[in-house]
Amino acid sequence: MIIIKEFDFDAAHYLPAYNGKCEHLHGHTYKLVVKVEGTPDHEGMVIDFIKLKNLVKDEVLAHLDHACLNDVLPVPSAENISVWVWNKLVELLKSDHYHLYEVEVWETRTSGCVYRGE
Repeated sequence: MIIIKEFDFDAAHYLPAYNGKCEHLHGHTYKLVVKVEGTPDHEGMVIDFIKLKNLVKDEVLAHLDHACLNDVLPVPSAENISVWVWNKLVELLKSDHYHLYEVEVWETRTSGCVYRGE
């Protein structure tokens, strides 16, 4: 089974190596989707949604929401943000019956990145 939890956060960024209007400071309302794969435990859950929500809130959103992402990552593309989020969560979302499966970062409603680790 794959458990899915969605989050929204607002942040600004610029792409320093990009040749176009995205090289200038601008903002997005990002959508972050975290997916955990596993088997249900004795309570019938892969992972408690509240536990997952609090973990992502504390470990990821506390750093990204209402931030300039260039202060967190040198090149905050959707691809690099996805890898950063993965690295923040992969060890924390590892147990005998579940693991981090996938991270999605959406800059807009139609443009995003999916990352499943290396």
